Amino acid sequence: MSLDYNGNKGFRLLNLYERLNKGEVVSKDALAKDFGVSLKTIQRDIDDLRAYLAEIHFTEMEVSIQYDKAKNGYYLVRLEREWLTNEEVLALTKILLESRAFQKDELSRLIDKLIMQTAVNDRKTVEEIIRSEYLSYVPLQHNKPLLSPIWQLSEIIHTQKVISFLYTRQDGKTSFKTVKPVAIMFSEFYFYLIAYMADNSKNYPIVFRIDRMRDIKETGECFTIPYKDRFNDGEFRKRVQFMYSGELKTVTFEYSGVLEAILDRLPTSRILKEENGVYTIRAEAYGDGIYMWLRSQGDKAKIL
Repeated sequence: MSLDYNGNKGFRLLNLYERLNKGEVVSKDALAKDFGVSLKTIQRDIDDLRAYLAEIHFTEMEVSIQYDKAKNGYYLVRLEREWLTNEEVLALTKILLESRAFQKDELSRLIDKLIMQTAVNDRKTVEEIIRSEYLSYVPLQHNKPLLSPIWQLSEIIHTQKVISFLYTRQDGKTSFKTVKPVAIMFSEFYFYLIAYMADNSKNYPIVFRIDRMRDIKETGECFTIPYKDRFNDGEFRKRVQFMYSGELKTVTFEYSGVLEAILDRLPTSRILKEENGVYTIRAEAYGDGIYMWLRSQGDKAKIL
């Protein structure tokens, strides 16, 4: 069914606003040709849209339609864009593909929605850039849907509810857990739930891979954590390696490799001294993950 753009001003305005919203630069000549109307009609449409934007926004600094002489077209200027730019969409898509965190169908939905944020005439370019990587995408072995449990757990964390679930360890052993969930994190392919044991048997945060959790249920109990003791996601991330939980410890070591690698990998690192290219460094970390990483550095690292 074809639409009569000439007699459907509302459709033209919506189409024009959507194009501008997505970052397109639109020319009156092209619009007139696409819609089968005169240049004067397109100019009136642009003026009406400008009047509408002026009515719902306080100043032109917030949002306005401007003319670009070099490109011979109109574009939307925003103080804060509601739509992602092409560059942002491409960067986020690359991160999703590299993470390998999601099933192919969940990944497809996410990427499709991201690409819809780009300007219409740029979507094909973005799709072509990622096509090879997308076609070669290999999900993780567990191949379980994650978006729903991540949201479920996020709501539970927000309302500070105690939960129980069955957890299967790497060795295949399954056990029943009851915990106070405090955060969700992503690290090296996997999403993790960070929680404290409900019976307070351990005074440090425990890490659970979300794909290994099943039968997640609220127990009906709530918990509170004093403000001074509240879990800080950012500080925890600085102090955990390979998501191995355990007591917080201080490790001192010598390192003769590229300093940037240590500072990026262990953000809590503090350089105590340097002598002949060998750094003595002290860092805080939870559990034994830090030892695993230092051992992976071979003779470049020596634990003191």
